[in-house]
Amino acid sequence: MLIVMATTTTPLPNSRTEPDGSAVIRVLSYNVRSLKDDTAALARVIGACAPDLVLVQEAPRFFRWRKKLARLAAASGLVILSGGGTAAGPALLCSLRATVERTEDVLLPLTPGLHRRGFATAVVRFGGARLGVLSCHLSLQQEERYEQSGMLLDRLAGMGVDHAVAGGDLNEEPDGPAFRRIAGRLRDGWATAPWGGEHTSTATGPSKRIDALFATGDVEVLGCGVPHGLPGVREEDLRAATDHLPVLAALRVPASG
Repeated sequence: MLIVMATTTTPLPNSRTEPDGSAVIRVLSYNVRSLKDDTAALARVIGACAPDLVLVQEAPRFFRWRKKLARLAAASGLVILSGGGTAAGPALLCSLRATVERTEDVLLPLTPGLHRRGFATAVVRFGGARLGVLSCHLSLQQEERYEQSGMLLDRLAGMGVDHAVAGGDLNEEPDGPAFRRIAGRLRDGWATAPWGGEHTSTATGPSKRIDALFATGDVEVLGCGVPHGLPGVREEDLRAATDHLPVLAALRVPASG
């Protein structure tokens, strides 16, 4: 298995609230493949990453999906924020550190013959820092995927927040048009502050980066990548949990005015 590691070995910062009202938070993006794999390993990986926010893709969408997502959240020490079946797969989980202002599940236009897509979104606060959040899983079809990348940017711009983070499974590598469109307006976490590993697909033989976290330019990326070597994250759990590897970022979010 090929694992591409970042050049830095600096430990990823822990969550904290700064005296000036800004907040350091951990954000995790993870395609969980509808919980079809080892859910105990998945919960261990999520818990060891100690995230304040989890941007989920391929959350359960059908029979008893709320109960399944709630069990994953509880096993990971988190709660459901939004999404799941009502967002066609993307979901948001959060720690009790987050103060929730609002949530909204967004269904995107349906192209006949293709899978329904959506966004799970929320506005949350950590101390004096206010943050918009969006989880996405873009189309397998290139033209539709590019259109959805524009919808993502429009949705963030319309959330009424100064600072935001977005991420998920883009189904495209960084040189693709949808990925470049998003990275042209937002800060690509791995490209800004590489930490851990780069490639996210597949979990058993990672060779490409199709999962990513992005932040608005005023959010400082302290480190971002696949959490190889993070204390408590076991390589066997990463391989067993789902068919993607997660992306973990530490961000410093400025205090809101």
